[in-house]
Amino acid sequence: MALLRLRAALRGPGGLRGPGIPWSVLRSYSSASAKEVSTNGTCERTELLKVLKARAKQLQGSNIPEVTVNKVEAAPLENDKSQDPLQKALAPHPMEEQPVPRAVGGSPARPSSWARKLQKETYIQQLKLERKLSMAASQLDLGDQAKAEAKPKTKAESKPKAKAEAKPKTKAEAKPKAKAEAKPKAKAEAKPKAKAEAKPKAKAEAKPKAKAEAKPKTQAKATAKPKAKPMKSPKTPKASKAKAATAWSQSCASPHSVYTHSKPTVELGEEGVKLKRPHGRLKDKDSSQHKVLQETIHSSLECFLFLQQPEQAERFLLLCHSDPRKRKLLDVSAYNIVMRSWARKGCLQHIDRLFSMLESAGFRPTLDSYTAALECMGRDQSSPEAIWRYLQRLTSDGFHVDELFQKCLFEEDEKEKVLSAIKTVLPNYLPPPPPKPQTCKSSLLQDFYSKEKVVSYPKLDFTVEELKERFQQQLEMELNNTITIESVEAAKPLTPQAVKARELLTMLRSQWHNNILQALQKSKHSMAVAKARARTLSSYNILYPYLCLLPDEEYVGIMLQVLNTLSPQGESLAVLARELSSRVYTRYITQRKLQSQQLEKVQAVYENYIHLLAKDSQPDQYLPREYWEKLVEEAGFGSSLNLKDCSWPFVILMRLGMHMLELLVKATKLPKNLLNPRLESKHIPVLYHIYSFQHTWQVGLIKPHPIFSQILTDAAETTLTFSSSAMPMLCPPVPWTSPHFGAFIMNDTKLMRFLDGAVQHQQLLEQCPPVNLHPVLDALTLLGNCAWKINQPVLDIIISIFNDKGNEELDIPPPLSEAPRPPTAPGHPSTWSKSLRREVLLCKKKAAEMHSLRMDALYKLSIANYVRDKVFWFPHNMDFRGRTYPCPPYFNHLGNDVTRAILLFAEGRPLGPRGLDWLKIHLINLTGLKKSSSLQERLDYANEIMEEILDSADHPLTGRKWWMNTDEPWQALACCMEIVKASRSPDPAAYISHFPVHQDGSCNGLQHYAALGRDLIGAISVNLVPCSVPQDVYSAVAQQVEEFRKKDAERGVKIAQVLQGFISRKVVKQTVMTVVYGVTRYGGRLQIEKRLKEIDDFPEDYLWEASQYLVKQVFNSIKEMFSATRDIQNWLTESAKLISQSGRTVEWVTPLGLPIVQPYYRSRSTVLNCGMQHLSVRTSDSSQKPDTVKQKNAFPPNFIHSLDSTHMMLTALHCLRQGLTFVSVHDCYWTHALTVDTMNRICRQQFVALHSEKILQDLSEFMLEKYCSSSSPNTVTIATWQKKLMEQLSNVPRTGEFNLNQVMDSTYFFS
Repeated sequence: MALLRLRAALRGPGGLRGPGIPWSVLRSYSSASAKEVSTNGTCERTELLKVLKARAKQLQGSNIPEVTVNKVEAAPLENDKSQDPLQKALAPHPMEEQPVPRAVGGSPARPSSWARKLQKETYIQQLKLERKLSMAASQLDLGDQAKAEAKPKTKAESKPKAKAEAKPKTKAEAKPKAKAEAKPKAKAEAKPKAKAEAKPKAKAEAKPKAKAEAKPKTQAKATAKPKAKPMKSPKTPKASKAKAATAWSQSCASPHSVYTHSKPTVELGEEGVKLKRPHGRLKDKDSSQHKVLQETIHSSLECFLFLQQPEQAERFLLLCHSDPRKRKLLDVSAYNIVMRSWARKGCLQHIDRLFSMLESAGFRPTLDSYTAALECMGRDQSSPEAIWRYLQRLTSDGFHVDELFQKCLFEEDEKEKVLSAIKTVLPNYLPPPPPKPQTCKSSLLQDFYSKEKVVSYPKLDFTVEELKERFQQQLEMELNNTITIESVEAAKPLTPQAVKARELLTMLRSQWHNNILQALQKSKHSMAVAKARARTLSSYNILYPYLCLLPDEEYVGIMLQVLNTLSPQGESLAVLARELSSRVYTRYITQRKLQSQQLEKVQAVYENYIHLLAKDSQPDQYLPREYWEKLVEEAGFGSSLNLKDCSWPFVILMRLGMHMLELLVKATKLPKNLLNPRLESKHIPVLYHIYSFQHTWQVGLIKPHPIFSQILTDAAETTLTFSSSAMPMLCPPVPWTSPHFGAFIMNDTKLMRFLDGAVQHQQLLEQCPPVNLHPVLDALTLLGNCAWKINQPVLDIIISIFNDKGNEELDIPPPLSEAPRPPTAPGHPSTWSKSLRREVLLCKKKAAEMHSLRMDALYKLSIANYVRDKVFWFPHNMDFRGRTYPCPPYFNHLGNDVTRAILLFAEGRPLGPRGLDWLKIHLINLTGLKKSSSLQERLDYANEIMEEILDSADHPLTGRKWWMNTDEPWQALACCMEIVKASRSPDPAAYISHFPVHQDGSCNGLQHYAALGRDLIGAISVNLVPCSVPQDVYSAVAQQVEEFRKKDAERGVKIAQVLQGFISRKVVKQTVMTVVYGVTRYGGRLQIEKRLKEIDDFPEDYLWEASQYLVKQVFNSIKEMFSATRDIQNWLTESAKLISQSGRTVEWVTPLGLPIVQPYYRSRSTVLNCGMQHLSVRTSDSSQKPDTVKQKNAFPPNFIHSLDSTHMMLTALHCLRQGLTFVSVHDCYWTHALTVDTMNRICRQQFVALHSEKILQDLSEFMLEKYCSSSSPNTVTIATWQKKLMEQLSNVPRTGEFNLNQVMDSTYFFS
């Protein structure tokens, strides 16, 4: 009967698996053996009570089963490696307030007597468990401390010590349950001496310590040996279950990703306690957690520094310093941050004490330590004796006073105060002069950096005053952090329904603002009370300082902004949490720059810098970076423009975001009868926490209530809010001068993009000599300095179609109202047929895709419309391979056909004698009609269809619409309009054109491979050799595959016969293009299968077999046609494999001096304990072993990408010296029609110059030096792996007969 009642309780409206009760929960109870139940009785009963409690809440809850909040679903038991590092070493979240169960009517539910009894029993069990766990953890800590003290002792002393440590644990943990469970063990271990020294449970607990610290004598064996058996016995499957579950969860997730799963129940039983036992000292495998904790301490102290709370900073530091185990997390930087806090207050006594603490912790003061001390003494005008004492100490530590000004970063007036203190005892002291500027010595850029050939930087068509005004506009936008603009949908007529919905939204948002503000303040108050009472780091709430950095109103504003942009389909908790915390961090950085007085210095330098760019100033023969550095040196004192690192660890960002998300979910409610007065007037949540499955992972989602989504739809609001960093800049970007400084005025921008938690790229850039980065910095600055404007006629046509239900054929997404309607069917979804459920699912998927595409287009068009009358700029940065990207993410020239069509160069240039011809050739290139024709044939064809071009330009939507049938219709239309304007002008050669003309590489990856291997056949195929017509490598491969197919068909191969007539250039193109970038046969098969599906006549039954056959033949064809390419690829792959197997990551330096490291490591999963649910965060960083498969597979494509970015940067820099406007989309180069010929010449020159370098030999020598050089000069023997790697790296592939200089005469190399 009890079992029947359990099944009845678990049975939901949908059958046995009610909402929120997955099979994993039911399985864990139905499959338990009788022995398991007897061993872990209390554990199972408590967990069962949890499940029953969850079902009770569901039965009492809302009548919307889809969005029932579920907090108790099962998750794998995590081992020690996967626990939240902050929770382990710092503090878990305070107990969150649980939502009150609601009845169907909306009033608080009144639980029945059995439910109250269930709740009471669960609560009692939970209290008992928490008491046991906390006592066990504290005793384990004491045990570890005692263990650390026992290390110097002798073997004889260590043996009883291990048992002595076990005794207090036994007292703490040996409750009646523990004693009952320990009886069988007591019998097994019942030796007189063991009984005298430890209780039965003590033996079980003491086993690891006895093994680690006591020698295996008789006494120790009596304790340890019986304990080893239960760990391997099937009688105790708990630990093995945990290991299996954790291993499964790690194998299912991809690296660098965040998965969310339901909050697991508390781990019970003695095994759970042992899994969480802290180690006495950090091991190598825990270095990742150690790093996260160290970063957390640093960022928290930086928060107190920003808040000007030195007392709190010192108190927090003392909580770590006073605990011997936590002290291991501290480094000199932590003490220095607190010193800086006191230095700003002028409190020398505190700094003296911190110096003493620093030494007691075994650290040596650094230059930053002495800087803080001298700043403090400069503020409080300390005695010369005190200052002299610190200066002598500085010298005795091996430093020089000059180094304070050469190597330290300063904020506000710190530099002046340090100098003031020094001058108190050394009146004649002068800071060292700035070092002389260094010049890049790269052989590829000798002419570029030669002072004899320097020309003035190109001027913009703006005066100094106009640029100053634009700077102020940009600064205002960045200081506000966000900008609200009109949507392009604003032109729609305002209906009474929309007016009513907007008034309703205004009222609701006002209420939500107040509710969220109260919830935030209440949360902060409870944290402040807990913080004041904290006596240990474990009781300290780590989030509190992060919630004090901004005014409360700003936190509320951030939460409401995220609410307003939430998709009706919902969003992952992890994504929302990351967005919330990132917005807080961005605003914190802005405020920090303001507090440090960096803005004043930037503003002063920028106002002088624009003289280099303005048309009404004297020309200066400097590059932007050089001129900026010169102005900074002349500015002298003040804040450093490079702030000290204050980044937040990923764990903090996720926990802060989750906390804000919880407040948002709990505080926002709306009346249920808002849209239907006949319903009951109860308040329901605006946001619901639900669960969905992505692959095999259960993912938490936040979904808005349909009522809220309907109100937003009805309101049809006409404004959009963006981050200021998402908008194009209204003034020329700040030049890149270091890895930390450049692009936006205030917004924090990294030179190199990388994944969250990855720091190896930044470290590599910081270790690199600054002069080696000059070419990369100058190239990025050049790309960012290109001014743009909007092609207004084309934009207006696009907006008109966008507001008229869109057009998918023209890549303008239709609105959600055009989405297919899911079929209506009677009854509960569980009664629907499989085909009906599939159809409904496909409709929902299509609606979600349409909404995403529509919003993307809306953002792009609205931003374009906002800057339609303005000139703007796109600041650039790069990925870890050196490939460049505009920083604004939505609207830029790397976008699709629609985005590119509405962009024009702000600077206009006359077409010149050949400019109109280049416009016509460019148009034919955009159509995709004459790819195998010569340039003259394309020009002739353009002249033949001049009537179509004129009709398209004059009547784009009402004429014959020729432009719509091209590969790139919107760019083709824009080009038609430009050709017509030029043709109708009195003198086409004098016509001022702003239109960008593109020159695209011919399968650029294979071009680099062919040049590296001097492969003649490959070079001919990819147009490195002069030809009268362009060679099409895709057609050549298709032809080769067709020859293979014919031979197989003659031999009777069935699939070869089926494929007759289906092999074309289009079928093989994508695979050929991506082979060079590392596509596998599996990936290539999917690409070919997709192309075959697009052929209507191809028999579906043969799709898999045909794609499998074709991908094999494509690879064989490429191997035959590009033999040198395959040799180089194999050499790179095998080298990377051996390097990563040795435990190192693959690194190299580009010919321009950019250091590169591949960021592929084995990932690990960390579970963050958040109030709403657990977040399983998969991270991969440099503390883990390299991922060999990814390292070897990614090296060839990444290496080629680094070469194509090098070629682009060389072309960009030399185009600058020739006065050209230049931008790129990777291997597609843009310039004015007038300068296409000049750009083509420079492009070929730089390709030849680049590949004239000994690229593969230099790579081999670099890697041999890095990975195979002996660490000790006296080492004679060489490890086997090292010998094998040396042989591999030394065996550089041989080169062929191709003469590289032929590229100079190749018309179709880029065309």
